[in-house]
Amino acid sequence: MKFSKSGSGLPSFQITPMMDVVFLLLCFFVTTSVYSQWESEINIQLPTADAATSPEQRLPGEIIINLNRDGVIQVNQRVLTLEELGEKCLILAKNFPGQPVVLRADKATPYEHILNVMNTCAKSDIWNISFATEMTDGAAESDANEPPPATVQN
Repeated sequence: MKFSKSGSGLPSFQITPMMDVVFLLLCFFVTTSVYSQWESEINIQLPTADAATSPEQRLPGEIIINLNRDGVIQVNQRVLTLEELGEKCLILAKNFPGQPVVLRADKATPYEHILNVMNTCAKSDIWNISFATEMTDGAAESDANEPPPATVQN
């Protein structure tokens, strides 16, 4: 049997699959940034804080829990009960230990509702909780480059 030696040159690098992967990653990050922006645009009147610090950038995978004055909990544009929030937090804590959570509570929300959400997160082994606040007028004038809302780390 005679075998021919066609293609004896060096192997070449295929750039098309690499471009496909980069494009999919770009689509993923653009999509997640849009959803995180929607979460922070829910109509909640945040409390103000003088000593709040604006984060340099958002943490990857950061979950935003919105809590309005009536005690209604929203995550990813979905209304959840405390039990449903607890189930989701258990899954998050199991799959992603140290998962960061931002609690955006309306300033007229009774402390009882905030405490219920914090207890639900604690029972689910989520301890990395930040509280979203707005900067006061004096703090905003002194550092106009930092956009609200700011977070106070727990």
